[in-house]
Amino acid sequence: MSRLNRYVFRQLFWATLVVLVTLACVVWLSQSLRFVELIVNRGMSAPLFIYFTALLLPSFIHTILPIALFIAILFVYNRLMVDSELVVMRAAGLSQRRLALPALLLAGLCTLAGYALSAYLVPASYRSFKELQNEIRDSFTSVLLQEGVFNTLTQGVTVYIRSRDPNGDLRGIVVHDGRNKTSPVTMMAERGALVQGRDGPRVVMASGNRQEVDSATGRASLLYFDQYVFDIGAFGEPPGTRWREPRERFIGELFAPEDSPEMSFNYRKLRVEGHHRLVSPLLSLAFAAVALACLLTGQFNRRGQARRIATAAGVVLALEIGMIALKSAAERDLDFAVLMHAVVGAALLAGAAFLVFDPRRRRRAPAALAAASG
Repeated sequence: MSRLNRYVFRQLFWATLVVLVTLACVVWLSQSLRFVELIVNRGMSAPLFIYFTALLLPSFIHTILPIALFIAILFVYNRLMVDSELVVMRAAGLSQRRLALPALLLAGLCTLAGYALSAYLVPASYRSFKELQNEIRDSFTSVLLQEGVFNTLTQGVTVYIRSRDPNGDLRGIVVHDGRNKTSPVTMMAERGALVQGRDGPRVVMASGNRQEVDSATGRASLLYFDQYVFDIGAFGEPPGTRWREPRERFIGELFAPEDSPEMSFNYRKLRVEGHHRLVSPLLSLAFAAVALACLLTGQFNRRGQARRIATAAGVVLALEIGMIALKSAAERDLDFAVLMHAVVGAALLAGAAFLVFDPRRRRRAPAALAAASG
């Protein structure tokens, strides 16, 4: 690589890094707001919260990396064009392909990084995120039951707590168990406590009553108790039985799952996620090719490159929307998964064709030759 190419490569690298870190922080902060309640209302420590939300960063970076590269290429090459540095480089004998070489090399590195993310880092981090989320749900009793809120533990089971004493005791407990439609049960107690049992947390209620209504006969039965235990842990997912989401699985597990999913629709979701993992890293090369094709082809324009930048942004936006639409459609019909590869491949070929063959320059060539001969 020549000194000029190294100069351009350094600018592209640092611009991409700055844009990537900035966008990743913005997305991370916006997504972390969804989990602030874990600190404010549910007692999670700040270090655990940071680690918990940081496990989502590889997924964000995997999505943002091609966009950050695209923005960096537009910014650096447009600045080189405005400062007439590209004009000097062309006058020094650098061809269009030589000028595009630093960006293409960086795009290749981003593609390799994207495959590392999609093949290992994204599923590994998201799997840790889901496992920690389940562990928090099972271990933090304050996460399970909030005071003054009707807490739905599972379909048909709702728990209400009026208040919680500083020592952790519960006051004003109402539990409604409507899983059995023919005889729903409602339990009320003056006080109680959350205790950890062998199978998970339990609500121990004291000084209350248990009401049950038989819908067939309309008769109600009332039972007063001094102490009653309601098992919450029974409603959680036992370890090892949770069906892993597509984002938690490695590529081999997406195309050849060992477990039996809950329904056939999950098989399609696994396959679509696998195809998306294989094709999404190539977006770095496709976006780079689009940006370079729009900025480097044609003649220098002193009035700026706004039209070319807008064209490149429009093409990339269309590619992003097309990929999202095809992924959604492929979850209903797997034939659309092949189109994801075709769309990215077409963008790559079109960008490469414009870099190698500029039709505008070829149309001007006969006029230039005639002027030189005259």
